[in-house]
Amino acid sequence: MKYLLVALVVIIVISVFRYLRQRTYLKTLTETQFREGYRKAQLIDVREPQEFKNGHILGARNIPVTQMKQRLIEIRKDQPVYFYCQSGTRSARAAQILHKKGYSDIYQLKGGFKKWTGKVKNGL
Repeated sequence: MKYLLVALVVIIVISVFRYLRQRTYLKTLTETQFREGYRKAQLIDVREPQEFKNGHILGARNIPVTQMKQRLIEIRKDQPVYFYCQSGTRSARAAQILHKKGYSDIYQLKGGFKKWTGKVKNGL
């Protein structure tokens, strides 16, 4: 029981540390803030291709987080990067990948695509 409690505390401390560290390189924006800047940035949907085909924010490119490392050449370092996924988890993972490769101007949509109320391009 004692070891379980220690393990739980360690997991919580690591999670809090990662969250606080992430906030230094990833800015989470409300939909209003996101709308104000995404047209002047690289708008990237990090969901899988089928999710993207079913509907995405107008003007977005699809670079799934599972392909991010192989497709970094498609993302410019000298322009802001605006990420979104379905809820925010995968965009945070994508931001971490870019941060490790020296990107600095990285944003994500709070709540992800499921919270987006703006224009979308629907699939078939």
